[in-house]
Amino acid sequence: MLLDSRLWMQRCLRQLQHVLPSSCALCGASGRQALCAGCHAHYFGLTRPRCRQCAAPLATAHDDADSDRCGDCLGQPPAFDATVTASDYSPPVDQLALALKFGGRLALAPLFAQLQRDALLRSPAAAAPLPDWLTAVPLGPRRLRERGFNQALEVAKPLARLLGLPLYPQLLQRLRDTRAQSLLAQDERHGNLREAFTVSQAFIDTVRGRHVGVVDDVLTTGATLNEVAATLKRFGAARVTNLIFARTPPGHAKQ
Repeated sequence: MLLDSRLWMQRCLRQLQHVLPSSCALCGASGRQALCAGCHAHYFGLTRPRCRQCAAPLATAHDDADSDRCGDCLGQPPAFDATVTASDYSPPVDQLALALKFGGRLALAPLFAQLQRDALLRSPAAAAPLPDWLTAVPLGPRRLRERGFNQALEVAKPLARLLGLPLYPQLLQRLRDTRAQSLLAQDERHGNLREAFTVSQAFIDTVRGRHVGVVDDVLTTGATLNEVAATLKRFGAARVTNLIFARTPPGHAKQ
């Protein structure tokens, strides 16, 4: 399985090099890789202390169960149990996320998956069992028609192969189209998503007791991922881990 995953990733990276054949996706430096060694090390190679629940940066690392969570998660725990991020959503990494989501650069998805896999394996979450399943945050029908693809699912496909985990894109259903979270103030986001998701009928009997990994591109306030996790827990999931590409630093989200 791992050998097949490595061969598959090598093919994907070769395809990516045809799309980005001679420059780093971040700094433009000439090279054969999607990211130059300098950008990879600077933006994705460092392991910084983060809240184990929401991946917010922490001042120092802690070993005990309470001290490795941020004040927000201690005061008002989210429905999800852990979050792993490849980087912060800040320049220039944010431009990669935008290029995939709004620029349609789907060739970036295997790169995101590799970076998210690497982040998971070096994070404290690696000490816990991997999720039983992966799924992706679903888009509403209208937004899926407009965009033509679900960026979270495009990343989840190669990530599932890299981790050797089953991917169930239909595990979650979006019950209604919602307003774009990026257009809403922070206090409007939770209400916008209330009861927006459900577990598909085919999985109602099998999700109980499962550890589900939820793939998304960016965590901003966490409202979407919190509603997804609450939905999964309501149907009996035992644990929910978010696997994201970039995490907006607290205080940088739209107020």
